[in-house]
Amino acid sequence: MDPHRLFTIVNSAALAGWVLLWFAPRARVTRRLVHSGLFSLLLAALYLAILAPNFDFGSFDDFNSLEGVMRLFQNPWVMLAGWVHYLAFDLWVGSWIVRDAEARQTSHWAVIPCLLATFMFGPVGLLLYVALVRRALPSGRA
Repeated sequence: MDPHRLFTIVNSAALAGWVLLWFAPRARVTRRLVHSGLFSLLLAALYLAILAPNFDFGSFDDFNSLEGVMRLFQNPWVMLAGWVHYLAFDLWVGSWIVRDAEARQTSHWAVIPCLLATFMFGPVGLLLYVALVRRALPSGRA
């Protein structure tokens, strides 16, 4: 399979996880696939499967400069691995946000903008959740 087709498949799969978090955060399927970490762990395994045969492990010095990192990502397989890395971690964070908000008895409607921001901009959504939603609640309600 070529990296472009796998990109489309992986994006669709990750989007399915996000749809579950947005629209069915407490459903059994969401708990089993997303909240359990299974979805993110499968993406992590795919990341390893893509990266291991395609990464030049002698190029660790390339991480010391922006130009070096850009050279690494010129390989479409390494770029795809980087994208899967984002998908896995962002979905993990989104799941944590939903579980934390549920434990704090926060309305899911207050969490949805944070999830959308996490989906689109990763760390911005986490920052939004911690700064606005989580911080606004008394610390004893966890």
